[in-house]
Amino acid sequence: MHIARRSVLGALAGSAALGALGASSGEAAATAQPPPDSSGVPAAPGRRAGPDARSASDGSGAAGGGASGNAAAAALARLLPRHHHQVTFRTVPRRSGADVYRVTGRAGHLLVEGSTPAVQLTGFHRYLRDVAHAHFSWSGERTALPATLPAVRGAVAAEANVRHRFALNDTNDGYTGPYRDWACWEREIDVLALHGFNEVLVYTGADAVYRRTFIEHGYTDAEVRNWVPGPAHQPWWLMQNMSAFGGPVSRALLDRRTALAQRITRRLRELGITPVLPGYSGTVPPDFTRRNKGARTVPQGDWAGFPRPDWLDPRTAHFARVARTYYRVQRELYGASSMYKIDLLHEGGTPGPVPVGAAAKAVEKALRAAHPDATWAILGWQTNPRREILDAVDRSKMLVLDGIPDHYPRVTDREKDWGGTPYAFGTIWNFGGHTAMGANTQDWVSLFHRWRTKKGSALRGIALMPEAADNNPAALALFSDLAWTEGRLDLKDWFARWPVQRYGAADPNARRAWDVLRRTAYGTTRADGWSEAADGLFGARPDLAVNRAAAWSPRQLRYDAAAFDEALPALLAVAPALRGSSAYRYDLTDVARQCVSNRSRLLLPRIKAAYDAGDRTRFRTLTRQWLDWMTLLEETVATSERHLLGRWIAEARAWGGTAAERDRLEHDAVSLLTVWGPRASADGGKLHDYANREWAGLVGGLYRLRWKTYFTELEAALTARRKPKPIDWYALEDRWTRKRPAYPAKPSGDIVAVARKVAARLT
Repeated sequence: MHIARRSVLGALAGSAALGALGASSGEAAATAQPPPDSSGVPAAPGRRAGPDARSASDGSGAAGGGASGNAAAAALARLLPRHHHQVTFRTVPRRSGADVYRVTGRAGHLLVEGSTPAVQLTGFHRYLRDVAHAHFSWSGERTALPATLPAVRGAVAAEANVRHRFALNDTNDGYTGPYRDWACWEREIDVLALHGFNEVLVYTGADAVYRRTFIEHGYTDAEVRNWVPGPAHQPWWLMQNMSAFGGPVSRALLDRRTALAQRITRRLRELGITPVLPGYSGTVPPDFTRRNKGARTVPQGDWAGFPRPDWLDPRTAHFARVARTYYRVQRELYGASSMYKIDLLHEGGTPGPVPVGAAAKAVEKALRAAHPDATWAILGWQTNPRREILDAVDRSKMLVLDGIPDHYPRVTDREKDWGGTPYAFGTIWNFGGHTAMGANTQDWVSLFHRWRTKKGSALRGIALMPEAADNNPAALALFSDLAWTEGRLDLKDWFARWPVQRYGAADPNARRAWDVLRRTAYGTTRADGWSEAADGLFGARPDLAVNRAAAWSPRQLRYDAAAFDEALPALLAVAPALRGSSAYRYDLTDVARQCVSNRSRLLLPRIKAAYDAGDRTRFRTLTRQWLDWMTLLEETVATSERHLLGRWIAEARAWGGTAAERDRLEHDAVSLLTVWGPRASADGGKLHDYANREWAGLVGGLYRLRWKTYFTELEAALTARRKPKPIDWYALEDRWTRKRPAYPAKPSGDIVAVARKVAARLT
């Protein structure tokens, strides 16, 4: 958690950008065929994966012609089972080290050439978007294609303008879906490949590495498993922020997560994508010095109310031994990679008497001993990376993943800040999994182009790092396009093309809707010091003066709500023939949800005014309106599978082997969205509602319960002419988190009908 067109298709007019790309390649081509699952592991978690992941020696993903073609073909057979046989894939060399793709061919006979299987999929997706008017995303898709895929006029071709195209935040496994199965991960990997990413962070399965490592360094199996948190909270354990909460984890659960991680890393390599694995920075279980004579550890205090694990002094022989075990075990389980993510002393970690530079040098030495040529990826966030770290290590083998260029206006010169260390231009448009729409797209297109092309630039990549993925599909597509666009991307033109790609054809109402969204939710900038959209107040702990649900969220809406409302009737007026896709339904849900959510910021000040004036009649009328809006919000999000608490719970329970374990995993998953942790963290650490989201089950469950309880007490206080009694919100939330009604795991209702109801209430 972090608290705190010159388009790519200028190539349609000609293939000169890549020259005679296909003619220069003698590598084998492959036509897409329906493949068996290459991992050999059943899709449902539960059985251990085979050992073949251990044979992988390089995470760079370079693959030969036939294997590459087959990997891309296999993906296309999954994605477009009725059309995949019309596409042939061919691997070609990179151009001066840069990834390239080129799509040519007549109707029903397409040739897709690219430097890796993932890049081939990127090229095909570009063809889909701009020629066939189809689209894949992690939030809805449009794949209703004609029986024969349309021809390409000239060629669809591009060259990546940066080497590194990194995806996923450290917190992703927690906030996006800690209990996702292989089917979900397979889809996520396909989508990331289609969008051009070549480096993907993989935290899943790290628990098994730590378990085996510390069993070899003085701990019993049970002791390590008691130290490891539940899957929903593991990202913060891996960042040395906390431990144990949500545990203990069972051996069976670790085995199943290991099998899943092996499938993930294997699939990434097949596609030519680097699995970015967590490196070792010194986190140890309690009591390490007693079990390892002569070891030196540094207490790390606490993080948001959680005791932090101790830090093993990296300068010592004990650190070298533990790191050696860690990297050996990791390699045995998941193979080697060419990139490792290591954040030294993350978010308030203290070095104590240990010089930071010396510690960084020792951490690097341990990494190099195991993986001599690997890149050390490190997060650019708050004061990270410390300059002492950068001054001590080989900067040429480090990549800073900049998480704040679109956040703070003061960030202007990364070459000066980081001494010329290579970095990736990043974005964190989402914190905690909030459902709010929006991103600072103006900053993306202006800063990325200017910083990349300036003299002496150290910008070498992009880094897609929302704390929770699977939201804001326009942001996913636009940000990924930065790396494949020649020149500066034209935002107005991009948003005009987007609804054609998203829904299948040009439509004036769709274009008008997305122009509204471009100017409002996606028209914000870092000038106000925020990179995320404001969350709604329906999900906040009740208070008449509350202005945000999560403690670190924007305090006000970052665009005009009335202007945003205009997008909903425009979307509802889209031609019926274009409404059949999951892409349209997702967007309609999201816009309707946001319109309702924004009412909370307009209505609450009026409720406060009525209360302050002692006007019980008006107070009662307005609070009834508030609860009515919450009912409509629940009805809106209930139509979408991606907005269901019941689905989140079902996914968690599916991983349990016993009734007790299923209950434990459910609490792990639900607590993350509500109280986050124990009282000290929820209240003292201000983590409650950090991961608030407008989901069916949360809105109609906990959120409604809180506001109804609050309004009832305020009305009683008005009637008795007394001060309202304090409410122990943590106690109420914790009870609900542990025991609540069952919520559906399947959507219900018609979003078009519900959205019309929302639109009618807006007028």
